[in-house]
This record gives sequence, structure tokens and C-alpha cells, in this order.
Amino acid sequence: MNMSAIDIAGLEGGRVNLTSKQLDELEARLEGPLLRPGDEGWDDAVLIWNGMVAKVPALVLQPTSAHDVAAAVGFARDHRLLLSVKGGGHNIGGTSITERGLALDMTRMRDVTVIPNAKLAHVGPGCLLKDVDRATQKHGMATVLGFISEVGVSGLTLGGGLGYLTRRFGWTVDNLEEVEIVTADGEIRTANRHENADLFWAIRGAGANLGVVTRFTFHLHEVGPTVYGGLVAWPFDRAEVILRAYRRITTEAPRELAVWLNLLRAPAAPFVPEQWHGERICALVVCYSGDLGNVDEVFAPMRALSDPVVDLLQEQPYAQVQSYLDAAEPKGNHYYWKTEYAAELSDRLLSTWRDLAAACPIPEAQLGILHLGGALNEHDGDDGAVGNRDARYACGVIGIWKPDEPEADTFPQWVRDAWKRIRPFSTGGNYINFQTADEDEERIWATYGANFDRLVEVKKKYDPDNVFRSNRNIAPRTRAGNA
Repeated sequence: MNMSAIDIAGLEGGRVNLTSKQLDELEARLEGPLLRPGDEGWDDAVLIWNGMVAKVPALVLQPTSAHDVAAAVGFARDHRLLLSVKGGGHNIGGTSITERGLALDMTRMRDVTVIPNAKLAHVGPGCLLKDVDRATQKHGMATVLGFISEVGVSGLTLGGGLGYLTRRFGWTVDNLEEVEIVTADGEIRTANRHENADLFWAIRGAGANLGVVTRFTFHLHEVGPTVYGGLVAWPFDRAEVILRAYRRITTEAPRELAVWLNLLRAPAAPFVPEQWHGERICALVVCYSGDLGNVDEVFAPMRALSDPVVDLLQEQPYAQVQSYLDAAEPKGNHYYWKTEYAAELSDRLLSTWRDLAAACPIPEAQLGILHLGGALNEHDGDDGAVGNRDARYACGVIGIWKPDEPEADTFPQWVRDAWKRIRPFSTGGNYINFQTADEDEERIWATYGANFDRLVEVKKKYDPDNVFRSNRNIAPRTRAGNA
């Protein structure tokens, strides 16, 4: 194909004019397609989950190999082009697409190879969580991934990663054995604890800043294929009792049990009695991956709460639990939230949580608490850039609304005001994958804490020109701004 010239966003701002000859030369080096607006597949390639931050690139490359990625990275570096990388496109900050830039859409690299005897899985960068769960569950195994099946493995992992199995096996990156990665110099490297160890350390929590991963290798654990879980909910007027019970349950829970708390309005879903549609409820989303013979004992404190509005707890496939919350976060809605890690659920935090939920004006909002702790707390603080080894809960004020919501202009400010009320209970850290586009550099520093300065040094070594900046960026300079 003879491609016409195009203006594309440059690294330093402004536009770079790429001639038709330059584009043809790039295309000749590729096996995967190079797309422009209007081409077949363009709309899917540029679609991202959060409709609030949708952007349109100038070009999309869909690589099929690490060599395609290397060619694209080298081309972007040489021509000083703004480059972004889309795995699943599920990041709330919309970092997987840059406006008028060159976007790598990794969806053609979606293979999963499971090696049961070695308890390993090789995973392509375009995979969604459901791709990995389905493949590994055929062997009764799983690794630590998130809890929305449409999320991309790449983004989740490179930011640290958390999910229902975090209590048993740590952050996702605690289960990462190795990566193949294309760095800013266009080289294809292998990184693990022994080879390019500094790069591997940084990838484990800040990986989007260091390159494009073209293969992940995860350690697998025996999990499933059947677990016990689902959703159970009670009326909001019992919130004080439910919240205190939640604290007790999560404090005493075995590591095989993870319990997410959501304070929200009940959806108009078939499993919710009609009289409860739109009413405020206290919901627990649960995954127990332990011995099913112990279910009665493990769930006794939850069952003691009695008289739920909805009770969907049952034995079911692990992969089904992993997709249980998909319908709560449909693609194209507007999402805006603020989150913090917490080490405990104090009386004041729980009462603040209840008050915020009671006053929340956003009809589809959720005030969520994710149950963490356990294995992640047993690693040293510098075991991977991810840090946050004191986290036992993740607390989030989650704004969700339709694109045509008439009151939407007021919603982000309500979320920010609510966030101010929960920040005093924070460990000081937060999850990089939950940061919104408007959060400042201090929030990035807070994410990595004592690991930040070391991260800067690794960034200087592998990406001194900050080619990989479409992310929650760690620039190759000190906090004071010096090179």
C-alpha cells in the first residue's frame, strides 16, 4: 500500500510530518497492519473502556511479533513520535491512546501457552484476563490477575496487579517470572531476576515506563476449577452492622478468602428483587479458593448476618467468579474515581464510608473496599518497584455514569471532595493503575515511595529520552527536575 503523508504528534509537542516514503518504508518492515482512520478494524483498534478520556491517534500499528514492535519503537524514536501502547485499553486514565500519536494495538499477540509440569504460562501482551484464566483453568491452575475479565493482562501486570488471589500469592508481579521486552533502543531483551535484573525490578510495578512487553511468563498455582463465591447483599439501613462485620470477617479470614465490599444502588438486574431496584445496598463480592469442605465454617460469620436482599453465593467455576463484575463496568461509560490504600478499617473510616455512601448523588457510583493483605505483606518493600507492602485494603470512591448523564458536570468534584475525606486514613500509597489522568506527579511519587529514586535511575538507563511517556510517567530526572 502506498500511504499518503501524515502529520503526527511529536515527543516535544507540535507535529511531525511523515512522508509517504517514510510510511511505506515502515510498512515494508512489518508483518502486522498499519491502520489509518477509515481502514477496516480502525474503530475497534482505537476503542478504549473509559469514554470520558477517549482520544484518536493518527496511526495504529497492530504488531504480530516482537520484531514488529521493535521496528515500531525504533521508528517512533528516530522520528520523535508520541507513542502509546494498548493492551486491553481498560486503564481509567486513558493512557493506551495518545491524541494524534502512533498507537500500538497488541490485540494480534494474544496467545497463551500453559506448561503444566513447570507451573508456567507464557502470555501474549494482547491477552485479556479471561484468555489466561480459561487456558490455565483447563489444568486446574491460575495466576494472580484482576477481577474484571475484559481487563488487559499487560496494563494490569505492569502496574503491579491485584485480584482475588492476591491474599494467597501476592501482587501479580510477585508471580511474574520473566518478560520479553522491547526497550527504547529498539532491542528485544529478556528480563528476569538474573538477566537484566534492574530492568526486571522496575518492570514489576512501573513497566509501562520501560518498554513494550511482548511476552509475559507467570508462575501458576493450583486453584479451581471450582471455587465458592459470588455476591450477597443487605439493605443499606443495616450499613453500620455490615461494615463492622466486614472488618471482622476480613481481619480473621483465611488467605483463601477475599471479600470485596461495595456500597451502591442495586442495579435493575434479573437477580435483584424488583422492589430493590435503585435502592441503596451493602454488597459483598466473594471468592473462596480453598478447600470446599470448609465452606460452612469459613462462611459462618457471613451467614450469621442473615436476611440478605440477594444471595448468589455458591460453588461455581473460578473463571465465572473472575467475570462476575464485568457487567458493572461496561465499555464506553464515563469513569472517574479516587483511591487509596489502607492498613486497617478504623471506626472513623467505616463511619465516613457509610456517610459518603448515604449522601452520594451519582446514581451508579460505588464505594468499594478491596480486601488485600496476606502474602503481599511478607515481601520486602523493595521487592519490585510495586512496593506498598503495608497495604491491607484498597478503598475507592468510584464514579460511573452514562455519557449523556445530565448532572455529570458535578460528579467529578463530588468524587474529589469524598476523596479528601478518606485520605487521612491512607497508608500514603496508592495503586498506579487506579490513577486518573488529572492526578499530579506527587501521586506518582506516593505510589512508589522509597522505590521512586531507584526507578528514575533505571529509567535513565533504558529510556533516557522518555520515549515511553504515555503512562503515569516517571521522567528520567530527579524530583527536583535535574537530569
